[in-house]
Order: sequence, then C-alpha cells, then structure tokens
Amino acid sequence: MPAITPHRRKLFGLLLIVGALLGGRPLLAVEAPAKLDNATCLSCHESGKHQIEVATADDEKRALAPVNKGSLGKSVHARMECVACHSDIVDAKEQHAKVANVAKPDCATCHEKLWAAAKSNPAGKERLGVVVDNIEAYKASFHARPDTDHPDRPKATCGDCHATHDFAVPKKGTPEREQWRLTVPKTCGEKCHDEQLEDFESSVHGALVMGKDDPKGAVCIDCHTTHEIRGASSDPFKLKNVEACGGCHQEELLSYRDTYHGQVNKLGFTYTAKCSDCHGSHGIKGADDPASKVHVNNRLKTCQQCHNDKKPGMTLATAGFVTFGPHANSHDFKKYPQMWIATKFMVALLIGVFAFFWLHCGLWYYREWQERDGHLVKHVDTAALGLQPEKHFQRFSWGWRLAHLVFALVTMTLVLTGTSAMFSGSSWAPVVAAAVGGPKMLGLIHRVAAGLFVGIFLIHFVYVMQRLLRDKTFRWFGPDSLIPNWKDFADCWGMFKWFFGQGPKPQFERWAYFEKFDYWAVFWGVNIIGWSGLMLAFPHVTATYLPGWVFNVATLVHGEEAFLAAVFLFTVHFFNNHFRPDKLPPPDVVMFTGTQSIAEFRSDHPAHYRRMVETGELEKYLVDAPSRQMHIGSVILGLALISVGLVLLVLVAIGFFSK
Repeated sequence: MPAITPHRRKLFGLLLIVGALLGGRPLLAVEAPAKLDNATCLSCHESGKHQIEVATADDEKRALAPVNKGSLGKSVHARMECVACHSDIVDAKEQHAKVANVAKPDCATCHEKLWAAAKSNPAGKERLGVVVDNIEAYKASFHARPDTDHPDRPKATCGDCHATHDFAVPKKGTPEREQWRLTVPKTCGEKCHDEQLEDFESSVHGALVMGKDDPKGAVCIDCHTTHEIRGASSDPFKLKNVEACGGCHQEELLSYRDTYHGQVNKLGFTYTAKCSDCHGSHGIKGADDPASKVHVNNRLKTCQQCHNDKKPGMTLATAGFVTFGPHANSHDFKKYPQMWIATKFMVALLIGVFAFFWLHCGLWYYREWQERDGHLVKHVDTAALGLQPEKHFQRFSWGWRLAHLVFALVTMTLVLTGTSAMFSGSSWAPVVAAAVGGPKMLGLIHRVAAGLFVGIFLIHFVYVMQRLLRDKTFRWFGPDSLIPNWKDFADCWGMFKWFFGQGPKPQFERWAYFEKFDYWAVFWGVNIIGWSGLMLAFPHVTATYLPGWVFNVATLVHGEEAFLAAVFLFTVHFFNNHFRPDKLPPPDVVMFTGTQSIAEFRSDHPAHYRRMVETGELEKYLVDAPSRQMHIGSVILGLALISVGLVLLVLVAIGFFSK
C-alpha cells in the first residue's frame, strides 16, 4: 500500500470539504441502500414523474400506470407498504432486482392469506370475509376465463375494474356510494364493452346515469352483479337477471310472476319470455318510445320472436297478443278495468263460499258432537220391517263409483300440477316441476288430466240425460232429482235453526242440499275452469278473435276458481262425508262399496228411507253386505285418497301464504 503523502492528505481533505458544501455527504463515501418504503417508491412512480416503461413477454414496451399520491392516501390500502403487494421487489434501483420464484402482485392470493390470518381475530374479520367471498365468486365467473387473444391471462382481473392503488368503494347507503355508481358504466364500457356502452347511453337507464348524473338509474353491476359475472346466455344469469330487474321494478315483477311466463321462470326454467326478451338489454327504451320493443307498433313483432311457427310446439302470435298485459294488475282500474272487475268478483265468490260453508261445517260439528250418544247411527228394527239385518241398501251403482274414483284421481292430479304453476314461488313447487321433468311435462300432464276430467263429465252428463229423458215418470223437481227445489232451501234454513237448538234436524230426501251443491259445483267448475284453460292452451286461436286482455282475465279466473275447488273439496267435502262426528273414524266407504247399512241409510236420508218403506220399494234396493275384503280394501283406498287430499291442502296453503 503506497504511503499517504502530505499532498494526498490535503487533496483528501479538500474533497471532504467540497462534499460537505454540496450535499452534506463526502464525495467518496459509500451510499447506504434506499429504504423500500412508500416515499421511495413514489419518488419514481408518482403521477407527474417521468413515464416508466417495462418490457412485456412479447419484447414490447408497456407504460406503467402512475400512482396518484392523494388518491392512494384515501384508499383502503393507504396504510400498506407498496412492497407488501410487490413482494418480489428487493431494491429501489431503476431496474429492480427481483426475488426468484415469487409471484407477481395478485389481489386474490394476498386477501386469502389475510383471511387465513384473520380467522382467529374477530377485528376486521367481517370485511375480509366479504372480499374472500368475492374472490370465490370471481373465480367461477365469466371474467376469470382465459382471454381469447391471450390464453395465458383471464378476460379481466381485479385491477381492470378496481384502480388498485386508489381502491376505495364507499359504504352502501352513503352519498359517496351513489356518486361512485355513476362511474361504473365507463369502467366497464370504455375498457372492454364499448358497444354495450353505446347502447346503454341511449337507453332510459343511461339517460339517467350518464345524462342526468342520477344514481337511481340502473348500472352494469345492478344486472350483471359485481364479481360473479356469468355469461348472459347461461340459465343462472337469466334467472338472476329477472330478480335484478325486480329489485327496482317490484310491482312489475309481481305482476310478471302472475303470468305463465313468470311462473315458468320462478320454477327455475328460462324458456319463456323474460324482461330482456321483451324490453331488450342495454338499449332499453320507454314503452312510449317508437324505437322501443314494447311500443304498440313493435309489440307483435316482439311477441313473434318466441311465438312463431319455427319453434316446436309454438304457433305464430296473432293480433290479440298486442293488447295482452304482461304487467296487468288488479288494483289499477283505469289501466286494467277488466282485471279489476274480475278480481273483485272472484274475491267475493271465494269469501262468500268459504265463509258460508266453513261456518256451516263448524256449527254442524259442534251441534252433532253435543247430540252424539256414543253410537254413530241409531239401531233399526229390521225384523219388524220384515228385512234381513245383514242386508245393505244399494245407494250407488258401479258406474257412479267408478266415475267418482277416476274424478278423484284426476282432480288431485290437476290440483298438484296446476298449483305448482300457480304457486311457483313456493318452496315445494320447483321440486314437483323438477320431479316430473320440468314445466313442459307439468303442463302436458295437466292438459291430459283436464281432457280426462271433461271427457268423464260429458259421458256422465249424456248418460244421465238420456236416461232421464226416456223416463216419462221422472219429475225434474221431484225427490229423486238433483235439481235444487224449495225443500232444499227449507232444509238449509232448518239446519241453521238446528245448529242453534231452535228446531229439529231436517229430514233429507235422496239428495241433501249440500250434496246437490257438490254436484252442481262440478258443472260450474268445468265451464269456468275448462273454457278459460282452453283459451290459454291455444293462445294463437284465442288472440285471433279476442283481445289480449282475455289472457289476463282467463289466467286469473282459471287459477282462482281452481283454488276455490281444491280448498272446498279438501275441507268442506271431506267434512260432509268423512269428518262429521257421526262419520268418525273416517272414511265413509259408501262411495267405494256402493252400499250402506239400513241404519246408516235411515240416519243420512230419513225422508228417502221413509218414502221407500211406505211405497214398498226398499226391498228392491237391498243387497248383500260387502265382503270383508271389499270393506277393508275400500277403507284403505278411502284413507289413501283422504291423505293425498290433505297433503295437497297443506301444499296449497303453503303456496297461498308464501305468495
């Protein structure tokens, strides 16, 4: 080592003095490495500094986005160090040295690590959990799929939507959040979806958001959600999109669900018309806009998108479709007078029928239970009448019994399939629809059952009428006729007097007034439910001759009348025949065996019994009692049908109250 001469000492001292004067540091001192804190990073990467470019995988140059110091200070990441995310950076040099095998900054990986650490610490756990849920939703989303042009990266990353360095989504319910919503269309549109943005700007939603800066207008994330973005052609998206529209248009969603379109959609299927099918998606216009798909001049063409002869099972929409009200309701008389009137009529009918007959059942049960003496029916001295005690009275022929059984099975099928659509929003309806193969199969089963019901009804009607017309002695208003007469009204009034202990129980003839009501209610139901159902089953024919509002009224009447029939059958009819105190324990098997004991016959229809004894006709209708096997089989069949009916009643009640 050379000796330090006096000349060299002077030179070295001079350099120290000059260095101190210039910057406080010796010119020959070794600089300490710069700290990797935010201040150091921002000295190069802050907005306003020189532009920094980096090489890409294609050996091209890519400019790095600068960091706004003010925005960073307001973001949720403000207290974090840059290297907490950029963990591969180890120095502050221009060409950073990077740690090998360390992944580039990744929002998902970072938040998942934070979540793992936070599980044991309640503080901050809730918000981190939301982020992790969003990550899982994103991973299954359309955005997470590989990009077509660059398969090595996803279609969109967190940073494409969120400005990573100044990320600060305001809390819900705050004015800041509303203002933040206004930026969403540009975030989505300007970067990736420019064509959709152009359509959106001209829509009613875009006019509010981008034209008037009104945050009440719908933006992209309202329909597409934020992180679980799905393909617009997927069933999950279509189903959720209807609910998204309903989030703002709640009344329209409720009225839509009352239509066949909405019922199928609520069952979990997407082949019927949805909001976007009629109104469009990004370019939605007001109904009074001539360019709108639902404008009166364009409506038929819109309906024909689905209702055309190119699709299996579909026919071309006709003129009446134009006046169909997909959002018709029962409370706006000015706009939907037909629906208002039909609703008031059906509500009055339901209240009137149920109020009268439920009161009738309740009073009957109370009065009969009071008079019950421990025997279901009183003993009849058959020996005094010259009758064999083991004989039964033949009340129903095999034709009546078979028709009743088929009617019961078909009716229960109609109730199950019909109410599955009517109460599609209930918990059980989608399960039933899926079990039978979907709404199309549900509808097919319903129509086949309806055809059987009407067919049996017509056969019965023709058979009865031809027999009565050939019987010259038959009295149309006589005791053997099912046509109501003045005695029926007197018996009904007499029953209420008996209920309150003001008179004796009426003496019923061959058909009691409540049995006649059951019988003629079928005629009413077949016509109301049948004709309305027929119009709905062949909409193109209906709309050729009738206005479209008929579909709204027919749907209402068909469903409400079916509801009335189902509830009446499984409450009033069951009570009258199976659950009265003198019929307990159920079931009454007369409709299955066709016979009943003489004592039971006299108890149920004393006037008829007395008339037949007086005329000597009773013996003509006496038959052997059913065999033990026949009786047991009838009891099992009766209990099975009653059980099914009561289960259906519970399902209908759940559907009614959930709706």
